[in-house]
Amino acid sequence: MNVKEKVMDWKNRLQDRHMLSVIVVMGAIIIGLGLFTYKKQMEFRTASENSYNMAFYELVDYVQNVETYLGKSLISTSPEHGAQTLTHVWREADLAQSYLSRLPIGSQELSNTAKFLNQVSDYSYTLSQKNIYKEQLTQQDLDNLEQLHDYSVELKNTLVQLSADMNEGRISWGELTKKGTVAFAQQVSNISQDSFSNLEENFHEYAGLIYDGAFSEHLTNPERKGLTGEEIDEERAKQIAIEFIGQERIEEISLNGFSENGNIPSYDFYVKAKNADEKNNATISISKKGGHIVLSNYNRDVDVENITQEQAAQIGKDFLNSRGYTNMKDTYYLKQSGIVTINYAYEQDGITMYPDLIKVKVALDNGEILGIETSGYLNSHEERKLEQVKITKQEAKSKLNPKLEIKSESLAVIPTQYQTEILCYEFKGKVDDTDFLVYINAQTGKEEDILVIINTPDGTLTM
Repeated sequence: MNVKEKVMDWKNRLQDRHMLSVIVVMGAIIIGLGLFTYKKQMEFRTASENSYNMAFYELVDYVQNVETYLGKSLISTSPEHGAQTLTHVWREADLAQSYLSRLPIGSQELSNTAKFLNQVSDYSYTLSQKNIYKEQLTQQDLDNLEQLHDYSVELKNTLVQLSADMNEGRISWGELTKKGTVAFAQQVSNISQDSFSNLEENFHEYAGLIYDGAFSEHLTNPERKGLTGEEIDEERAKQIAIEFIGQERIEEISLNGFSENGNIPSYDFYVKAKNADEKNNATISISKKGGHIVLSNYNRDVDVENITQEQAAQIGKDFLNSRGYTNMKDTYYLKQSGIVTINYAYEQDGITMYPDLIKVKVALDNGEILGIETSGYLNSHEERKLEQVKITKQEAKSKLNPKLEIKSESLAVIPTQYQTEILCYEFKGKVDDTDFLVYINAQTGKEEDILVIINTPDGTLTM
């Protein structure tokens, strides 16, 4: 082999080694990216599993409470205690519905369960109204409650069994997501649908009830007037969530999905708080349009009450001001387990705008803000061009029942079931031992609505 051939041979070998090195490096990069992707997928899966676990165990707790309070309602002999017990049923069933909707199972599979919880909520609250007026429940009422109780026992047992299956690893959320009909819905559907059919006709008249504060459940506005701003991406939504909660309070935050079919499309995040138990973690939803806070919720135990309701109301108002929600007036509230949920309505020129509602959860041990829900505000809020009042306050008063002892009077805008709004005089008063809110149309003098105010040790409600 001459010198030229040796040089060419050496060059070829060098090129082969170079290619080998390139191949080795590329292989290492591919393996590294694969491991990184796998790690991120596992982290996301773990965060999702934790969120689903939290929602599921909250659902189990609330369904157990529904069964317990329904059982108590069957043996209650006094209207006062009956009203308190049935109000608990309504609240627990309502919360159970909320956590049920967070599970990764299609709505079709859970429709019977959701329907049951909705009926329990509506029916129990309606019967509590009878008790408030010192009216004994009829035998038909008791029969219906017993039927609801029987179903709640079976539903509770189904959920408890699923909980045991999950704890022992016999079933996972992945299986429930893929096989929800088999794993969950089929068990629930095995309970005869006849238990619903006999009750269904009893629920038509309850659709207009107002539950936890005046007009808190009015129909949502399809225009979403308060949902302003440009659309944002996931990364910007995550940053808004961090800013809202506070970077110093967050150990980890991860996307829990995108709620595309909801009333307000939003990015949902799971937040692991620093120095918190696994069960005491937060969820927060950020609207895709405008990056608004739709919902934020953090659960923890509150063992003592160190601040008053009035102090909590001011803390909530200060919090809303700090987040850009100004001119908010606290209206009604409900207290449970050391936590108070306060309804705030927007005020424009001294007029209460009941469609523009925000709910705030405050811990009564240290005043910590545990939650906020703004859907009413985001659906309805705008600066309104109000019509001129056409009747005087005295003319409006002449429309009232003469027995009503007036305690306060003001102007308010209330929503209607037709997705419109009415400017009214709001008169708060008392007849005998019952408090009322009466709304007189400020344009026509027509009596638009009457609400009963329920003052309980746990809060002030209306219906």
